[in-house]
Amino acid sequence: QVQLVEAGGGLVQPGGSLKLSCAASGISFRMYTMGWYRQAPGKQREFVAEIHNVGTTNHADSVKGRFTISSDANKNTLYLEMDSLKPEDTAVYYCNARAVVSYWGRGTQVTVAT
Repeated sequence: QVQLVEAGGGLVQPGGSLKLSCAASGISFRMYTMGWYRQAPGKQREFVAEIHNVGTTNHADSVKGRFTISSDANKNTLYLEMDSLKPEDTAVYYCNARAVVSYWGRGTQVTVAT
């Protein structure tokens, strides 16, 4: 059974930092593209960043230079380092594992506010 469990969300002030993690079980990172998506209230889920099994990464333009995706294949854990956070980064952040099929975590809330 595949499980993706996100952690690390919370409330942070603008300009602050958070590091999200996603612990995966039932899959091998070496067989999947792992990614982060987010969904703000009233908006569609959007792509944030992804890392391929060969290590290459892509980041959405809105987070480029501020967010960094990484993974530890030995620990089957995905990370998202988020710096210089803005109020518009407020959303539920979801972990995704994509190959022939796609799996999702339940999400972790990130709120950027004073």
